[in-house]
Amino acid sequence: MKRTLKITADGSHTFHVSDIDESYHSLHGAIQESLHVFIKEGFLFHPGRELRILETGFGTGLNAALTCMETGKTGKKIRYDSLELYPLAANEYSQLNYFEKGTRSREIFIRLHECEWNRSVNISPLFNIIKLQCNLVTCELPGKYELVYFDAFSPRAQPEQWRTEIFRKIHNAMTSGGVLVTYCASGKVRRNMEESGLLVQKIPGPPGKREMIRGVKK
Repeated sequence: MKRTLKITADGSHTFHVSDIDESYHSLHGAIQESLHVFIKEGFLFHPGRELRILETGFGTGLNAALTCMETGKTGKKIRYDSLELYPLAANEYSQLNYFEKGTRSREIFIRLHECEWNRSVNISPLFNIIKLQCNLVTCELPGKYELVYFDAFSPRAQPEQWRTEIFRKIHNAMTSGGVLVTYCASGKVRRNMEESGLLVQKIPGPPGKREMIRGVKK
């Protein structure tokens, strides 16, 4: 997979994948998108004090790093399961400019990338992660989740990840009242989520995107 470093509108980096003509983040702002979609409308929206989170696409590690930092502000205790089939190499993630070098945030970001795959690792007293190198379509989900960050590439690039069967699989792995958030707001995706059993709501999206979706397990 060939990845090219790009700068988004808020000054933060993303990677563009030429094979599928797709970027890891919104070109309107990588950090802005992650903060709005996954932190504000997912992590901070869920009232639970202890959450097991499923992320479909570790990618650049931005969502995981921002979530880890939020635990220090909120006191929430997190078990974070992240799926990724094509991890970034050290010479790729070391280029990303998300956090200022020499800061605790940067240390956390690098540690998240460096920690061993398929093994549970404590990043802080409040944040435990296991990165699973697998494909969402074929893998078995290992837990019951209060919160899901659905962050696959777009339905155009990865249609197999957005089928009703995939959302049903996730729905079955969610706790009652569990929340799923995603940047996508297409009508087909919304219908697929509803068919899986999720109660779906369109809400305001991040900069450059009018809407996004949040689903709740009834």
